[in-house]
Amino acid sequence: MIRPEVLDYYRRGGERVRLETGAANRLEYLRTWDLLTRVLPPAPARIIDVGGATGVYARPLADAGYRVRLVDPVPEHVAAAAGIAGVTAVLGDARELPAEDRDADAVLLLGPLYHLPDRADRLRVWREAARVARPGAPVVAATISRFASLFDGFVKGFAADARFRRMVERTLADGLHRNPDDQAQWFTTAYFHHPTEIPGEVTEAGLALERIVSVESPLWMSGPHLDEILADPEHTARMLDALRRVEDEPSLLGASSHLLTVARPGPVPPPANPT
Repeated sequence: MIRPEVLDYYRRGGERVRLETGAANRLEYLRTWDLLTRVLPPAPARIIDVGGATGVYARPLADAGYRVRLVDPVPEHVAAAAGIAGVTAVLGDARELPAEDRDADAVLLLGPLYHLPDRADRLRVWREAARVARPGAPVVAATISRFASLFDGFVKGFAADARFRRMVERTLADGLHRNPDDQAQWFTTAYFHHPTEIPGEVTEAGLALERIVSVESPLWMSGPHLDEILADPEHTARMLDALRRVEDEPSLLGASSHLLTVARPGPVPPPANPT
């Protein structure tokens, strides 16, 4: 269901508090939540939160009156999320969702796509989301930018390590992120999308692409200045308003650490002609 090194990474527990600590992580949360509030149907719509971890988004969604079913491959995540009022949490694989056809008013894919190096597996995830989503329902998916580790290495000082630099070179070449020797401070096995790849995956899976937006924008690299912005509610509000205005500017997509794609069930494309 999940690669051993990925399971080990999440069993260390970092995802429980990641989006609460560090300015860039808090910006990721605020921007993701901001987009969700704009694209999700009104509560009490039924949401399937695929790869929802410990319920960082499921909790506020349930608090807002949504009916949330969280699916995650990490047993510890499911156990934690199951304790949230209004959330049903089950163990499952994004490539084969434990859900009926057209069962959801919205599907969130905020975790699984960037842990599947094989394109065929990613297409299965998109197709499963299309299967369980009701007609017109939004499918909101998170991906990591192809250039995230390149920038992150200089922001956090990892670029001084030759092993990190070799890892980045591989990622830049083909999107595959392989953590050598399972370095705890570096991200685990993943696939980092080039922004231009996403439309092809969405369309091939039978979904209609609505938009691709940058989450953090280049602001995630602004260091202590971002802490200062987030410490001031009025400044934070101004920042979020400004980022909404440029969130789907194509020239900024690759500079964001994360991207969010909004798609909806559409006509299934015909099979390719045999060659």
